[in-house]
Amino acid sequence: MHDTTARLESSRIALRVSFGLLPLLAGLDKFTYFLTDWSAYVGPVTRSLLPVSPQTFLYAVGIVEVLVGLAVLTRWTVIGSYVAAGWLTLIAVNLVLAGFFDIAVRDVVLAVGAFTLARLTEVHDTAEVRVEERRHERAGRAA
Repeated sequence: MHDTTARLESSRIALRVSFGLLPLLAGLDKFTYFLTDWSAYVGPVTRSLLPVSPQTFLYAVGIVEVLVGLAVLTRWTVIGSYVAAGWLTLIAVNLVLAGFFDIAVRDVVLAVGAFTLARLTEVHDTAEVRVEERRHERAGRAA
């Protein structure tokens, strides 16, 4: 049983690091354009709906991505992961509207991964609480 728990935990940690660091780095890149020209991925439909310039929009996107990455890496993993799942789904919709179907499929898969991280973390946190409760019960009986 312990081996299964360890394997699940190593998978959860791999997802947590990935969904923490990658949005953080992508968010920072919205300000530097080191990785790519992000404005190319803002589809025409999305551009027409924006009340601000695409660049200003991408700055806001970058801030959200940095915050999501930090949330996932800290004690707000569950909330950050659910936000990442929703965010990635919205990105996939934008990409479909822009004709980037291959990248949209990838982002849907990433959204499923972020959702999975949230669910695994919920189970992990619940299990930790139960272990603590058992320790307190044993300590109370021993006293």
